[in-house]
Amino acid sequence: MRADGRAPDALRPVRIQRAFTRFAEGSVLIEMGDTRVLCTASVEERVPPFLLNSGRGWVTAEYSMLPRSTLTRTSRERSGSGGRTQEIQRLIGRSLRAAVNTEKLGARTITLDCDVLQADGGTRTAAITGAMVALHDACSWLISRGYLQKSPLIDMVAAVSVGIVDGVPVLDLPYEEDARAETDSNVVMLASGGIVEVQGTAERGSFSRALLDELLDLAKGGIDRLVALQREALQLS
Repeated sequence: MRADGRAPDALRPVRIQRAFTRFAEGSVLIEMGDTRVLCTASVEERVPPFLLNSGRGWVTAEYSMLPRSTLTRTSRERSGSGGRTQEIQRLIGRSLRAAVNTEKLGARTITLDCDVLQADGGTRTAAITGAMVALHDACSWLISRGYLQKSPLIDMVAAVSVGIVDGVPVLDLPYEEDARAETDSNVVMLASGGIVEVQGTAERGSFSRALLDELLDLAKGGIDRLVALQREALQLS
């Protein structure tokens, strides 16, 4: 039993609220335990220069943490995104593009802005899971306005953290566990089971291939539940 009373393979309480803001084509507040991330999707009728005249669209992401999303104030990144921020927003963009047929999206860009309101571990994985729902709503908006006949989405994607804490493999780590984990990983998967990305680190020593497989199985169970919650929020059968 963990400090918060969960079993090793249990997610923190998850809440997904759609249409959280008024103006964005898709907006979601996702809560995973005490981590809260606002994800908004914006549709623009343009593409990056490298996609001009290709007929393909683009899905990208930006990520930021509010100054008091953490225990002590973090200064705003006024002179451009730092290395950690850039790495996270590229991860979010890659993860979401895995769920999209960009040719069917057409020559437009959907940008997912993921703003951390409160951080207690797993902000990047919560951002991916929430942004997927906002992306789905933005695609539905395009269809409802007649810009698309069919959704460009080919799958759902979600993400979760896993790690070894006190010698035990655990799912969905809050900050208290993440800070002392012997091994921690972020896993991104499609609903169909395909692995999009695995970010894994041994904080002390190393870990075996068998342990990695165990962590991936643990993550798969958590992601299956997160996809079910995404579909429930979207009222999909």
